[in-house]
Amino acid sequence: QAQQAKFLSDAENELEELAVTIAQAKKMVELIKGAATKERERVEKLFAEASEVLATFQKEVAGFIEHGERSMLGEAEADLRWKEERRAKLVQCKQNLENVPSTDTIYFLQEFQALKVAMEENLSPALSFQNELNFTKCTQAVDTVKDVLSAACKKQWDHLQGKGIDGLSFLEMEEGLCSPSPSARRSFHHPPSSPLAFIIDLDSDTADKFIQLFGTKGAKRVLCPIPYPESPTRFINCEQVLGVNLMNRGNYYWEVELIDGWVSIGVIAEDFDPQQSYNRGRLGRNEKSCCLQWNGQNYVAWFGGFESVIQQPFFHTIGVFLEYSEKALTFYGVKDSKMTCLQQLKVSHFAKGQFDPFQNKINHQFASLFLCKLKPAFFLESVDAHLQIGPLKKDCVSVLKRR
Repeated sequence: QAQQAKFLSDAENELEELAVTIAQAKKMVELIKGAATKERERVEKLFAEASEVLATFQKEVAGFIEHGERSMLGEAEADLRWKEERRAKLVQCKQNLENVPSTDTIYFLQEFQALKVAMEENLSPALSFQNELNFTKCTQAVDTVKDVLSAACKKQWDHLQGKGIDGLSFLEMEEGLCSPSPSARRSFHHPPSSPLAFIIDLDSDTADKFIQLFGTKGAKRVLCPIPYPESPTRFINCEQVLGVNLMNRGNYYWEVELIDGWVSIGVIAEDFDPQQSYNRGRLGRNEKSCCLQWNGQNYVAWFGGFESVIQQPFFHTIGVFLEYSEKALTFYGVKDSKMTCLQQLKVSHFAKGQFDPFQNKINHQFASLFLCKLKPAFFLESVDAHLQIGPLKKDCVSVLKRR
């Protein structure tokens, strides 16, 4: 009986423990179901909002094409009608002249004069649109959106599976789809972890004759030309010099000291023609280069001949961060190991109602720059302009790595 009582007691204790664990398990099941339901509802809502954004964008693009077609087609059709009418008139005058009897001199002269007037008449309506149809750019814009969405989806999926620890954050994904205000853009762009500290040496074979080099790290614009030897890579119309270093993959970070004058710092395609004219050869005034310029009053970002003025105080040290995988170039103002993002050049998309010609140029052509091998580039715009490469501040590099 004692053993039976003990057995029953143990069984009762076991049942009580099971009842507690079952209750806990039920709570866990309900918690999982509730969390999954809420997450599913949120995801469905976000996908619905994303679909609405895409539908709105599709409607706007379709409207843009329709408007462009309607406005340009009207002019083109009017021009066609005028040419057809002019041809018919000339044909009629020619036939009238051919049908005049050879003996009727007065009638012949009248018809000849009518044909002459018709041939000299040139009142064709002037076409106002350019040779390039603006709405044909829509394909490139939509293709860019598709690429951004595809890349963002892949990186987020990898991140969910634990593969993409350094994938896009939701903030970065949002930024990739709609462009915030310039001040907002500058506030949250930070380089990813483990940037490559990049040591730059200036290439004397590229230096314009009005640039004096100090070793491989310093450059200054001078009044008297320097008799450099002939070189196919030497700039001849712009006071520019390149680094010997090539960049074609990975991440690169370097710093430049602005000692005096107007200076531009950026990157340029390896195959850029250094004999381009001054207007086309300057950094950022073409699609093969981009830069950050200090003009004595403001910083200005340049690409493809378009500019973006930056409202920030002067920094003696400029940090440059190039990310090939992200197709991005970021300029930082560096002071006391603290970094202020001045401008990031990267494909982005406007929030509804925004229009920024500089960012529009970036969206259309900046990504193609990364199909090239790139070199660090420097433009000394004013006489006595002076810059010095690095050395990198260890504290800044540490800050970048922590980010």
